[in-house]
Amino acid sequence: MPRPTTRLLSPDIIGDAGLALARAGEPFGVNAIARRLGVRPSSLYNHVDGMDGIVELMRGRLIEAYRVDRTDASWEEHLVEMLRTQRRMYADHPQLVPLLVGKTITDPGVIAAYDDLATVLVDGGFPEDEILSIIAVIDAFAIGFGLDLASPDDVWRPEQETRTLGRLLDGAERGRARSDRTFELGVSVLIESLRTRLRNRHPD
Repeated sequence: MPRPTTRLLSPDIIGDAGLALARAGEPFGVNAIARRLGVRPSSLYNHVDGMDGIVELMRGRLIEAYRVDRTDASWEEHLVEMLRTQRRMYADHPQLVPLLVGKTITDPGVIAAYDDLATVLVDGGFPEDEILSIIAVIDAFAIGFGLDLASPDDVWRPEQETRTLGRLLDGAERGRARSDRTFELGVSVLIESLRTRLRNRHPD
C-alpha cells in the first residue's frame, strides 16, 4: 500500500486543531483533538507530551498569528500595537487564558516575542532591574482587557437599589463600545505612567 504524500499529524496541525476547538467553545483536550483529526489519541503522543505540550503548541500557534514584530518604532508605539493585538488574541480565546497563565512558557516563538519586548524597553531607557516587572504589568493589562472584550454586553445589571452604580449605568455605553473606550483610557494611563516613571528615573 503506498504511503500518503502528506503527513497526517504534525505539531502545527495538532496546535491548530486545539485552537479551532477552543474558538468554537468546545473541549480541546487530547481525546477531543484526536477525534477532530480522525486519529487515535495515542497517535498524538508521537508529536506532543500530553496536555501541557498541547497548550504550549497552541501558545506557539497563537503568537504566529498575533505576533507584533520589532521595528524602529518607539517603545510607546511598539507597546500600544502589542497591547491592541494581544487584547484581540485573548478576547478570541478567553477559555485558554487559565491554561496559558498556568504553564511555564517554553515555545521559542513566544520567548522571542518577550525578548523583543524586553529589548524595546531596555533600549527605551527603562532600568533592567524593572523590566520583568513591567512586562508582567503589560501581560496582566492585555489579559484583563482581552477578557473584558469577551465579556457580556451588560457587565453589571443591579437587581437592587444602588447609591451610584445604577445611575451611572443609565444611558452608558455597552458591549464593544464600552470595552473599546475603557481600553483606550487604560492604554493612555499605562503609557503616561511609564513615561512619568522614565522621566523620574532620567530627569533632564
